[in-house]
Formats: sequence, C-alpha cells, structure tokens
Amino acid sequence: MCEYSCDDDGMATDWHMVHLGSKAAGGTGLVMAEATGVSPEGRITPSCLGIWSDAHVDALRPITTFISGQGSVPAIQIAHAGRKASHAEPWNPLHRHLEIDEGGWQSVAPSAIPFDETFGIPKELTKQEIAEVTQSFVDASLRSLDAGFKVIELHFAHGYLASSFMSPLSNHREDEYGGSLENRCRFALETIAAVRKAIPDSTPLFVRISASEFVEGGWDIDDSVQLSKWMKDAGVDLVDTSAGGNSANQVLELKPGYQVPFAEAIREEAGIMTGAVGLITEAQQAEAILEAGQADAVFLGREIMRNPYWALYAQAQLDGGSDNWPVQYERSAFDGKYAGPVA
Repeated sequence: MCEYSCDDDGMATDWHMVHLGSKAAGGTGLVMAEATGVSPEGRITPSCLGIWSDAHVDALRPITTFISGQGSVPAIQIAHAGRKASHAEPWNPLHRHLEIDEGGWQSVAPSAIPFDETFGIPKELTKQEIAEVTQSFVDASLRSLDAGFKVIELHFAHGYLASSFMSPLSNHREDEYGGSLENRCRFALETIAAVRKAIPDSTPLFVRISASEFVEGGWDIDDSVQLSKWMKDAGVDLVDTSAGGNSANQVLELKPGYQVPFAEAIREEAGIMTGAVGLITEAQQAEAILEAGQADAVFLGREIMRNPYWALYAQAQLDGGSDNWPVQYERSAFDGKYAGPVA
C-alpha cells in the first residue's frame, strides 16, 4: 500500500519504519514494502519509495532488520509506474499529472497513449530503453536483497509499465513487443527471466498481475492463465492475483473477496501458487479461502492498515487464543479473556 511519504528522493523515512514495523509487531507472517520505484521516473509520485541507489539500501536496512527481529519475513514490491508516473499524490489538490516545473518528469509506456485526462502523454519506449528498464529491475532486486528483504515481488499490475505492455488497449506497438499475446508479454517475461537469473534460487519470486481489466476487448482471465503458465516456466513462485487499474473505463462490482475467483482459476489452470486479495477483512473469510484451496496465501492491504494487529486477533478468533503478542503488550492482549497479568 503506497504511503507517498518520501521527500522527493525516494528515501525510506521514520514513517515507513513505523508503518511496516507495526505490522511485524502485530504478528503478520510476511510484511511487504509498497511499490518501490526501480528508477526515479518509475515512481508514481515524487513522494514514492525508491531503490535505485545504494543510499536507498542504507535507508531500508534498519526496517528489514526490525521486521525480521519480530519473526516476520520482510518482502518488497518493486515497480515501474510507466504511463501512470509523474502524478500528484492522492491528497495533493492538483490531483493530476505533474509538469517538469512542478517536480514531475516525462512518463514512458509501450505506446504514447495516456491513461486518462489527468495523466500526461507518455513517451513510447525504444527497444534499447526497454532493455534498460529490465536491467533496472535486476539492479533493484539485488539492492533489495542487500537491504535485507527475503522475498521479491515484481509489480506487473494496475496499469503500471508491464501491465500496460500486456493489454491490447494500451499497447499498439508493431514490433516484437506488441501485437500477439506472446509479444505483449515479452517485456514482463524477459524481466522475470533476468531477475530470476540474478537472484538466488532460494529467494521466492512473486509477481503481481491484474487478472482482468474489466473492459470488453481488454486483458482477461484467459490471458492471465496463459501468462501464469509462462511465468511458472520462467521461475516465478507465486502469482499475487489482483485486477483492474489499466483502464479508466473499467466496470467492476466491489464486494468482499471479489478477486478471489481469479486466484482460484490461475492456481487450478496454471498449476502455480497464488495469493488472494480484494476486500478480505475477516479471519474466517481468509481461512475459508485457504481451506477451499482457492489460494495458497491471503494478502491484506487496507484492513491491516486499519488494524496492524489483525493477525493476532485472527489467531485468537480461529484458535481460541494467541500467544504471539509482543511481550511488551501481553498485559493488554485480549483474546476473549484477559491474557496478561494485572498491572
């Protein structure tokens, strides 16, 4: 979940320490840092987190050390925002593409097609520039490991660069990176292969995709199943199955677990592990997804921002108690009965 809390340089701050650290102290099994720019122009906003230099590594390492010290696994989502880059933060009153003199930059994409009227017209990437972006993902992955992260996730969803390559609505190229499904997936698969080769075999590699665009004629679940088969062959361990975000014309119905069927279909038809997302808020709801074999993991965003101790409460609800509260908080833990000594 993007925090938009850096000072124009992509450096992690005290906010990120508390934001991510509280989830680890709250018993979460895996704590994933937000979409982190592999290059300055790969950020969504000037306030987004980055990992394009060794200085970023130094800023992130204390956070991963704390997460690991709480018994959680530190993970990072690395990203390039593509045509959705150089935008104002959600709470910024401008709420639009930022011009160069406003602290913005030239966005890039597979084709010079803007996301909508609030975004700028992106520059179409050359083949040489595509190769450079792939290398920036490799470099960011290696820096992530140096910073102490144990899991790498490539953010290829929500209309960001790789996602916009995949869709026929945003990719009108006529070279080997456009046209057929295989060509449109070429950038994603080349980047996966390069990252997989660069990092240890023991490092889990996740990829987040949008399983459907929710637009007629756009990317759909059948495309996602085929992509997931290719990604499995390329060494991806788990598909983080989200949806939407590449078209301003998407039509979808928000309801609890609305994206879970996508995770189930990919898991069953592509034979790869999946993570389920999308308005999963209750412990029983999350457990039912796992018990039914719809996904191998459940990822929470907004709900765990509201309650960093969600995992401990979920354990109490499902198991009748939780013995994983930080020792500093044991006297205030409540699992249906008072769990600590009277102070």
